Amino acid sequence: MQLAREPLSVEAPAAERDRHYRAVLESVWALLEDEDDHIAALSTVACELHHAFTYFDWTGFYRQVRPGLLVVGPYQGGHGCLRIEVPHGVCGKAVESARTQLVDDVNAFEGHIACSTTTRSEIVVPVVSTDRRVVAVLDVDSDQPAAFGAIDREHLETLCRELGRRFP
Repeated sequence: MQLAREPLSVEAPAAERDRHYRAVLESVWALLEDEDDHIAALSTVACELHHAFTYFDWTGFYRQVRPGLLVVGPYQGGHGCLRIEVPHGVCGKAVESARTQLVDDVNAFEGHIACSTTTRSEIVVPVVSTDRRVVAVLDVDSDQPAAFGAIDREHLETLCRELGRRFP
C-alpha cells in the first residue's frame, strides 16, 4: 500500500519537506494499522522512510537486546555495524541519554563509529516503550553533510514516539 510519490531531496524547501513527511507517515500508519509484530513494523518503517527521501542513505533500527547492547535490526542500505555497545557512537549516545542525536558532521562527533566511510551526517532517534525503556533507535545516515534539520527531527521523533507506544 505504498503511496506513489517521488523521493524528496535534501534541497527541498521546509514546507515541502513537512508535507512529504506527513504523507509518508500517513502511509506508514496505514500499513501498520493491524500489525502487532514489532520486527515487521520496524521493517516497514525502514523501507518506507528509505525510499521516500533521496538523502537517506542508510535507514534502520538498532534494537537494544539487553541493557547496553544494540544489535542491528531491520534496515535499508549497505551493511551496518552488527553490534554497538552503549554508550559508543551516535546510537549509543541516543540510548544513554534517551534523546535524539542530530549530527551535522559525523567526523566532528567524538566517538563516532564509522560503519560506512561515506556517511557525513546522521540523526538517531530513540524508541521508548511505555515503561520508559529505550527498546531501539532509529538511525538515519546521509552521505551529505548537515542533511537533517528540525523538520526531520520533529517527524522522526513523532514516528518513534508512536512506535514506542504500539510496540513496547
